[in-house]
Amino acid sequence: MKTTLTLILAFVLCSHLQAQEADTVKYWKKGGQAALNFSQVSLTNWIQGGENSLAINGFLNVFADYSRGKSIWTNHLDLAYGTLKSGDTGFRKSDDKIDFASKYGYQASNKWYYSVLLNFRSQFAKGYNYPNDSVIISKFLAPAYVSLGVGMDYIPIDFFSVSLSPATGRLIIVNDATLANAGAFGVDPAKYDTTGKLLKAGKKVKPQFGALLRITFGKDIFTNVNLKTKFELYSDYLDHPENLDVYWDVFLAMKINKWLAANLNTTLIYEDKTLITDKEGKTGPRTQFKEVFGVGLTYMFP
Repeated sequence: MKTTLTLILAFVLCSHLQAQEADTVKYWKKGGQAALNFSQVSLTNWIQGGENSLAINGFLNVFADYSRGKSIWTNHLDLAYGTLKSGDTGFRKSDDKIDFASKYGYQASNKWYYSVLLNFRSQFAKGYNYPNDSVIISKFLAPAYVSLGVGMDYIPIDFFSVSLSPATGRLIIVNDATLANAGAFGVDPAKYDTTGKLLKAGKKVKPQFGALLRITFGKDIFTNVNLKTKFELYSDYLDHPENLDVYWDVFLAMKINKWLAANLNTTLIYEDKTLITDKEGKTGPRTQFKEVFGVGLTYMFP
């Protein structure tokens, strides 16, 4: 709930930005979108059955892009958090995202740029494999992904780019002893003797070095309908480079009026070193998919 209140405060603060004067610096382009979506079901003596429920989702997407001469510098921050209460259960996390990307480019030719890309991804709060709420399976910085790469960026038009970074270092961070000892998210697990005594703690950081392909698109595809998508492929030269990690995020914003909008966000992830146990008890890499749809208060700025 603390994270939800933080997003609510951010939304209120963003709504006052319209009173500020436009930035006179021509080199910067800034903006973003904040939203709060609510859903409630209340039942009393309802013979058809069902459960009372309350859902709150919020997000904040902001950007600050700089362009001057042959230099371009783009900065994007995407935050999201959602919580759900159903029946007699307490509030449970339904959405959680921190995604920051900063890219600097220097023009090499008409549509090509030398580029440096920095990316950080994690989440705010503890996660559980519901209905089991006694074992933590994720938390802030567990996992977190930090990558830094150099390469080339192809930008044929201002709303589309293809980045290839053949020299990209990445750190997988699992800042939790229990998860690190279990080898969660691909870090090296702990070692034990035959009696179960801990001999060597699991590593909380796994370094990688490989190649990153990143494709981004963002523009209004219809009147009051904006589509943003980011697709990434990563290959680790040091450990089975033929196995690609996939990250694909799609965000669709459909504006109803000044204050109301519908938003759809989907995320697809496949990580070869992240092992997931399915309902049949089989453990291995799995395709992860998340969809969040909401209608509610939305503010776009500036």
